[in-house]
Amino acid sequence: MYNMVPEMNPIIFLLIGLVLGIAGTLVIVIITGFGAGKKAEKTINEAKKEAEKLRRDSLADLKEESFKLKQTVDKEIKEKKNELADSEDRLLKREKSLDNREELLQNRDAMLDQKNENLTALQKQVQEKDNMMDDLLKKEMEKLESIAKFSKTQAHDLIMQRVESDMDVEIAQYVKDEMAEAKLEVDNKAKDMLVSSMNKYSNDVVNVQTTSTIALPSDDMKGRLIGREGRNIRTIEAVTGVDLIIDDTPEAITISSFDPFRREIAKLTIETLLKDGRIHPTRIEEIYDKTCKDMNQRVMELGKETVYELGLSKFDPELVNYIGKLNFRTSYGQNALQHSKEVAYLAGIMAGELGENVNLAKRAGLLHDIGKSIDFETEGSHVEIGVNLAKKYHEDDVVINSIASHHGDEPQKSVIAVLVQIADSLSAARPGARNDSMEKYVERLEKLETIGNSFAGVDKCYAMQAGREVRVIVKPDEVDDLKSIKIAHDMKNKIEAELQYPGTIKITVIRETRAQEEAK
Repeated sequence: MYNMVPEMNPIIFLLIGLVLGIAGTLVIVIITGFGAGKKAEKTINEAKKEAEKLRRDSLADLKEESFKLKQTVDKEIKEKKNELADSEDRLLKREKSLDNREELLQNRDAMLDQKNENLTALQKQVQEKDNMMDDLLKKEMEKLESIAKFSKTQAHDLIMQRVESDMDVEIAQYVKDEMAEAKLEVDNKAKDMLVSSMNKYSNDVVNVQTTSTIALPSDDMKGRLIGREGRNIRTIEAVTGVDLIIDDTPEAITISSFDPFRREIAKLTIETLLKDGRIHPTRIEEIYDKTCKDMNQRVMELGKETVYELGLSKFDPELVNYIGKLNFRTSYGQNALQHSKEVAYLAGIMAGELGENVNLAKRAGLLHDIGKSIDFETEGSHVEIGVNLAKKYHEDDVVINSIASHHGDEPQKSVIAVLVQIADSLSAARPGARNDSMEKYVERLEKLETIGNSFAGVDKCYAMQAGREVRVIVKPDEVDDLKSIKIAHDMKNKIEAELQYPGTIKITVIRETRAQEEAK
């Protein structure tokens, strides 16, 4: 039996299935989309409601914040108004107070003006009364003079004449007696003081010569000191600055120099070379340098010993070094350090007798010739150099004046300055203290006076202060002031060219005019 249903094509079935699947999918999508739209709409509605709620809440918060801010601003404005009101009250009160003060000042000015007028009136009344009293006294005096027939001036003169005539002789006699007694007493006291001071200080007199002698172990050393072609002796003289005298004197040589410091360095240098045995220019310079260092140390030690010996203190180290250098400086053969110590001791003893400051007197005496320690190195007199050193190291004014005045260049301003000058003269005048012979001393003074008298217009010439000063008196009708200055300058040049002398010489030209008449 045959099947009555026709056989269908598989492709058709496939197409039908595809259409049905697409249709089902569309139906599902449509159903799903409808549900999602409702859900979205619901979500949007809820969001709108939430947004509306937030807006209402924000508006409420904003209104509340605005209200609070307004209250705060109103409160501040009210406080400012209150402050302004208080300030205005204070200003009003101050203005009122100032008005009251101004009124008081005006009242006071008016009172002062009134008092001033009253005082002026009183002064006028007093002046009128004074004038009236003067007139009354004058009239009374005139009446008394008319009664006595003698004026006030005449009475005064008469009384003074009587007193003068009665007392003249007595006063003159009294003054004469007192002056004689005072002079005698002063002379006796001065002599006693000087003798006492010199007795209390005693020291040996030591003269310093200008040469030194060195003993040699043998005469062969002379040749070694001279060296090949004289190179050793030339080196010694060049570095030490002295003259080396090698003559026929057996086993001895002589060192000559006016500078004791250089002479001592040269002596120690040569003695060291003789002990060492190696004598050549290089070794000479080495020994000389070492000796210089040792001598500088020795100078410092001498200064310290001197200061300690005198019991003084508070000296600048450089000033102590200058004091030590005085040991190698001489004046007429007298050791400058020993001389300064003598002056210090004598000035201190005399200061003790007079009740003055003993230490200050010793200090001034020790430093009075301090300028001599470097007068070979610095221009100027030892007095000027000493004053500059004392000022540099802040010495007392009494010490500075003592240095400046111990040769009479400046007036003494204290008793200690006078004592230093006296002690200086005593030390220099001690027998044997200076080796300057009397013949040379007199010859130098005569030469000074001869040079002064050699100039035209000079009347008289005197050498004073042991040849340290020359005073020239010129004729006033022949020499004017300008020519006097020229004479002093020319005389200075001539003395420097023709004379050999220690220290400095002060030249004073005096020109004066005198009017003289004789009553007959």
